Amino acid sequence: MTTRTLIKDLAHAPEGTVSVAGWVDTVRDQKKVQFVVLRDESGAAQLVHPRPEETDPIAEIISGLAAGTHIRVTGELKMDERVKLGGLEVKVASIEVVTEAIAETPIAADSGIDKRMDWRFLDLRHPRNNLLFRVETTLEHAMRTYWIENGFIEIHTPKLMASASESNAELFELEYFETKAYLAQSPQFFKQMAQSAGFGKIFEIAPVFRADPSFTSRHATEFISVDTEISWIDSHEDVMRMQEELLVAAITAVKEKHGDEIKELFDVDVVVPTIPFPRIPLAEAKKIVAERGYEVPRADDDMDPEGERQIAAYVEEKFGHEFVFLIDYASTIRPFYHMRHADNPSLTNSYDLIWRGTEITTGAQREHRVDILEAQAREKGLDPEELSFYLDFFRYGVPPHGGFGMGLQRVMMLLLHQPNLREVTYLFRGPNRLAP
Repeated sequence: MTTRTLIKDLAHAPEGTVSVAGWVDTVRDQKKVQFVVLRDESGAAQLVHPRPEETDPIAEIISGLAAGTHIRVTGELKMDERVKLGGLEVKVASIEVVTEAIAETPIAADSGIDKRMDWRFLDLRHPRNNLLFRVETTLEHAMRTYWIENGFIEIHTPKLMASASESNAELFELEYFETKAYLAQSPQFFKQMAQSAGFGKIFEIAPVFRADPSFTSRHATEFISVDTEISWIDSHEDVMRMQEELLVAAITAVKEKHGDEIKELFDVDVVVPTIPFPRIPLAEAKKIVAERGYEVPRADDDMDPEGERQIAAYVEEKFGHEFVFLIDYASTIRPFYHMRHADNPSLTNSYDLIWRGTEITTGAQREHRVDILEAQAREKGLDPEELSFYLDFFRYGVPPHGGFGMGLQRVMMLLLHQPNLREVTYLFRGPNRLAP
């Protein structure tokens, strides 16, 4: 049997006999010649079958093909500049129907997103959606390459937790033998444990879970979090510098490998950011936003989504940059484990990273002094006894450290200018979607 050739490799194959396999995209069943557009995981190619006057089994099979039917074809590869699909075609010598598809498909090009999510496996056959996940693969590979080349260790933290890792408000609770367990909202505590363990620099790309009844375009109840933590830092500036380098490496890899395809299928120019990214203290950012005519309608000291869009517009206008670090968040709106300014305990050594108007990251220097950590926990209304397993990391010594968590789907959504997370998630999970 002739070895299967991926469609993307046909352009470099010599003319002659080839074997291809995939699913039927379209059929043009003409009187004298038949054309089939065949797709596989790598692209699309045209199959051609000149129709003889006598009865022909191949012609009968092609006439009966429905879109989505998976076939295996052996034929003669011919280069022909007139063919729009890559300037080549395969003249069919034999055809095998591997699995037939129902002729009437449940979704169409104009189907709404909820309908497409119901039939996601069919939706994912579209070339745009195929490209999404090749881009995501390149993005993750480039980040891992950056980390590994810089001496980081990859860890895999548990997703079943005995207690909350962030706040009690967003926990999924489940039965765990004779007790209760919770799905991890973050690997935060275990990232910090690795610092006490002497790992130095670590990363993880893994799912996290938030019981957040939010229906916005940028929230999900399960998503992939890109997390890292590094030891022996002087401030959150070290964390921001590392994240800049990481994102430049990742976006550069995407642009080099997929830039032309992204432009063709998404009409998006991938922009590799310059380093350093602009940095603006949060209090100053809120003043800038107010001067632009928008007052952030919050009772606390935080920024809201419209404020993020406004400060991003300002940075784009002033600096020509798509990214901005908002730094020095108030301690009232940050977790107990964020380190506070040495000269102003009302502020933290923390940041949010905004990309094109949407927050993709929260990062910080962590408090590593156990007495201060306990005091800050009490200040937040937490019982140190319930945090004893976490505080033990610090009782036995831990270096100054910090890190960040970044939503992978938000990065993909913004990179490809998509309207919501559902478009860039393989199988989306939200408050009203638990299937397929």
